[in-house]
Amino acid sequence: MNSLTEVLKSGNYVLIDVREPMELEMDGKIEEAQNIPLGELEDRKQEVTNLNGNIIFFCRSGNRSGKAVEFFKSQGMTNVYNGGGYGEMKSALEHP
Repeated sequence: MNSLTEVLKSGNYVLIDVREPMELEMDGKIEEAQNIPLGELEDRKQEVTNLNGNIIFFCRSGNRSGKAVEFFKSQGMTNVYNGGGYGEMKSALEHP
C-alpha cells in the first residue's frame, strides 16, 4: 500500500487521533479512532507498534499527525500514514 486512499479502501487500518482530549470535546471525534495525544506518543509507543495493519494518524490540521508519522518512521515503521486534519479524515472516511 502506498497511498492513504488505497489504505482506506483496503479497510485494514487503525485510526489514531493525536489531538488533546479537550479538542475532541470541542471539535468532535471519529468514534473508531483511538486518542493518543502527540505528547504521549513516545511514552505509549508500544501501544502503537503492537497494532496490526496500517496506522493512520490525524489531528486538527495535519501538522501533529505529520510529526507522529515522522517519529514512527524513525523507529523503522513503514505502515504509518498522515490522515491530515480532523475534517479531512472525516470526509475521507465518508467518501473513500
